[in-house]
Amino acid sequence: MLRFLSDKQMVIFDIGSAYTKFGYAGEVTPRGIIRTEIKCSETKELRKIYDYKDAEDLYQLLVDFLHALFFRHVVICPKDARIVVLESPLCTTLFRDTLAKVLFRHFEIGSLMLLPIHLATISTLGVNTALVLDVGYKEATLIPIFEGVSILKAWQALPLGSQIVHENLIKSLKEVSPNVDISEKLVEDIKVRTCFVTTLERSNKLGTPEAPNPPPAVKYPGIKSINIPGEVREKAYEALWERDNDNLSIPTMILDALLQCPIDTRRVLAENILLIGGTTMAKGFMGRLKSELSVLIKSNLYSEKLKIRTFKFHTAPSKPNYTAWLGGAIFGTIDLPLRCLTKENYLKSNRVPDWASLVDNQKEDSLICEI
Repeated sequence: MLRFLSDKQMVIFDIGSAYTKFGYAGEVTPRGIIRTEIKCSETKELRKIYDYKDAEDLYQLLVDFLHALFFRHVVICPKDARIVVLESPLCTTLFRDTLAKVLFRHFEIGSLMLLPIHLATISTLGVNTALVLDVGYKEATLIPIFEGVSILKAWQALPLGSQIVHENLIKSLKEVSPNVDISEKLVEDIKVRTCFVTTLERSNKLGTPEAPNPPPAVKYPGIKSINIPGEVREKAYEALWERDNDNLSIPTMILDALLQCPIDTRRVLAENILLIGGTTMAKGFMGRLKSELSVLIKSNLYSEKLKIRTFKFHTAPSKPNYTAWLGGAIFGTIDLPLRCLTKENYLKSNRVPDWASLVDNQKEDSLICEI
């Protein structure tokens, strides 16, 4: 059975909150990128997969979504197929277990490999050490990886991503064009085409008497043309940099993570930062992040704690929105039988092994002391 499975090419899925990337192992780009949503078979409404009500609702949504994914997009028979799924560290146990149940019991796949996104991503660089920051749709997550080992005690996460940018942008556009129906797809297209991350110097002056002249307004063509003021274009991404009541933002995630790492790893990690996720593709994002880090490291909060003055960023061989998928495609070319959960083993145990569970982390040869 294992020999039969090894002859079949692995299919790579990266099921994100907003978009799903799919393709085959060994390829340099995904075969396609689609929205992580499906028309519900019961209500006939278009629903996002992650907006489920309970386990039964999630099961049905995943059945409908994966059916469309297998037969309409990837165009393969899922029975006995080998699947790699990229998973986020914030993925709930309910989603993980339900996904495995759907794949093994409904579609009868042959094997499943659940691969951590941050760990898979560094394989695209050919390095073992990196500070991986993933800014996606719902949240920003960061995990330092040193010599191939994730430093989990230093992980960081904040609800900062494209979702909050969309919400602020919709609010601003409704004030400008109250008669225009602004949908999620429309605001995303407006954001990508017209908005940008402003510089730190201009950001500090926004809303003050010394505010600089706003960039020019643009007209977004559609059924009804929408006039987008320059101020709205410039302020769209400011929510990602504003610190909350706990003094946290995307730049502080990097510095706080470095503080929780062993002292001899901090400099190496600071010089190996990798940005992934669609939100990091915004024009001016990396430049603003570098400026924020340079200012914060000299502030009273970090100047005495961190003696780092240089931050260096990697450039992955792919666009940031599918770098994680590319890492999974690289892992899919390697035969890792110990990392794969086969159909036979799943049907016996009816559960997915989890490193956080004591059931899966017991020593095989336990010492028995007799009194």
